[in-house]
Amino acid sequence: MFFALTGGGFPLIVIQFMKNAKPLCKRGTMNQEWFQAKNELLTEITALKFPAELGELIARQLGSPKAIRRMSSYLRQVKPHHAEEVVDEMLAISSEIDAWRKKKESEQANARYNEYMQNRREE
Repeated sequence: MFFALTGGGFPLIVIQFMKNAKPLCKRGTMNQEWFQAKNELLTEITALKFPAELGELIARQLGSPKAIRRMSSYLRQVKPHHAEEVVDEMLAISSEIDAWRKKKESEQANARYNEYMQNRREE
């Protein structure tokens, strides 16, 4: 696989990710836990010589402090050399979170359906 570089030195996939980043916070305010996790991520990103802006965007995309800390742990352990590797891991974490959410939604819908069927039988 190859990537076209842009004028800023970032591969095209990273630029596309930056354009699609989520808003900073859902409610417009940062809570302390999120802020601490984001700062931890920024420390790891800048230690690997990536721009802090990339860390900000990753924190926005991941959203939760737990996911941000998971990304920080990856950066500490793997020490990736390319921005593509960092973004790829962020996308993998996001994908796992989305799959978990869909699973939980499905379980809730199934529970409501089972309850509906049980009440219908009792009538």
